[in-house]
Amino acid sequence: MGDPRGFLKVRTRRELAERPVAERIKDWLDVHAESGLQPWTTEQAARCMDCGTPFCMSGCPLGNIIPEFNDLVRQEKWEDAYNRLSMTNNFPEVTGRICPALCEQACVLGIHQPPTMIKNDEVTIIDQAWGLDYVKPLPPQRLTDQTVAVVGSGPAGLACAQQLTRAGHTVVVYERDDAIGGLMRYGIPNFKLDKRLLDRRVEQMEAEGTRFRTGVEIGKDISWDDLRSRYDAVVVAIGSTVPRDMKIPGRELDGIHFAMEYLPDATRRVYGVKPVHGIDAKDKHVIVIGGGDTGSDCLGTAIRQGAKDVTVLQIMPKEPSSRPDNAPWPTFARLYQKTSSMEEGGTYVYSTDSVNFVGSEEEQARVRIENSTASEGFVADEHGHVTGLKVVNVAPGENGPFTRQPGTERVLPADLVLISVGFLHPDTTTLVDQLPVELDGRGNVARNDGFATSQDGVFACGDAGRGQSLVVWAISEGRSCAAAVDKYLTGSTELPAPITASQRPMMLPR
Repeated sequence: MGDPRGFLKVRTRRELAERPVAERIKDWLDVHAESGLQPWTTEQAARCMDCGTPFCMSGCPLGNIIPEFNDLVRQEKWEDAYNRLSMTNNFPEVTGRICPALCEQACVLGIHQPPTMIKNDEVTIIDQAWGLDYVKPLPPQRLTDQTVAVVGSGPAGLACAQQLTRAGHTVVVYERDDAIGGLMRYGIPNFKLDKRLLDRRVEQMEAEGTRFRTGVEIGKDISWDDLRSRYDAVVVAIGSTVPRDMKIPGRELDGIHFAMEYLPDATRRVYGVKPVHGIDAKDKHVIVIGGGDTGSDCLGTAIRQGAKDVTVLQIMPKEPSSRPDNAPWPTFARLYQKTSSMEEGGTYVYSTDSVNFVGSEEEQARVRIENSTASEGFVADEHGHVTGLKVVNVAPGENGPFTRQPGTERVLPADLVLISVGFLHPDTTTLVDQLPVELDGRGNVARNDGFATSQDGVFACGDAGRGQSLVVWAISEGRSCAAAVDKYLTGSTELPAPITASQRPMMLPR
């Protein structure tokens, strides 16, 4: 800490400036007008107090050594800062852009001032490192005769593969999509995460020796048991991809889709790849059910596609603007904060539940006869396409989480409905059939603290075993799983293992 009074001298937190809304909604580029090193970057880094007990580090699942790289940013020692950051984080250009910053929530300064800009420091460090050519491939000094298959190329799979490759093993990453990146590639809009950031990391990993096989679905193109017979170890990093559905009347109508059917197509179009589902929000009344990060991504995407209007429904009440009593520092507090997409338009409706999907009046009688389970108000147009959604206000209930409020029912117009209420578990249908592994009570791949499944030589990391979580937890799991696989193959390991498979955060944000 160069200036022990830095946090007293600079009490204001700066944020990266964003491009004007009218400009950025016309393209798919980064919403920020600023990036990389700014005139105020070092001054902001000097606000770090170098606490005797740095809670920011315990808040971060990766164990990033935050006070040290903050001070290196203050001194503009970019190579040292990059070396320090890359010791614990394989992809800081990703976490620095899309992680909800558990570290900042745990910052001691945040008790009485806005916390230090840890995320922005991460992005600045890695952008400077790439710009100054500090990021180099790190191939192993020697190769072992051990082979590993990593199934899934999301953040967990890629972190695991990179660590194992650098340890000297021959690693092949299998991805069923046409490009590497998993959810980072097709699940997160380009205006939040430019895919060129992924491409250059893939190039680095290829230079280190990692091999990639795209367009290959394990379980169909290659069976799981065949894959296990080919490799000395297999890592299941397939993510939590089975979406949570809404079993309400009218669900079978056309025009109702899961968010992860909608968002990937938008990114595919940006990069000239043929859409899979062909969903487009242009000139439509759009309703997004679910107000989390994915719902916000749907909002920003629909606005860019030219939707007439977008309504985002959230069953939870609006988050408080200050830390509530049930989320004391340094736990993660769910606080209200506008995303860039929320600033671009759309309407958020809180404390609202969905009753049934609605269509046009002219087919009401036919549908009520054919669908005995239809509730009052559920009808379909002549094409079986959704035209609205009946909703109702809710309040905290005594016998359950929410109680519907009589007299608040109304129908919102909708030509396109996007369901964004989370995921249930990984798609393990072929895995359990071909290479039977035990599942936990939630349908995730069961594993011990060392990421090993019930099948010898088969490991699981990321959302496949943890359940739907954050990118920072996925990278941490991938790194820890790599250490477990390395120890399984060689009897010992020098790879870092920041967490165990059963470790949980102080409080998990949605």
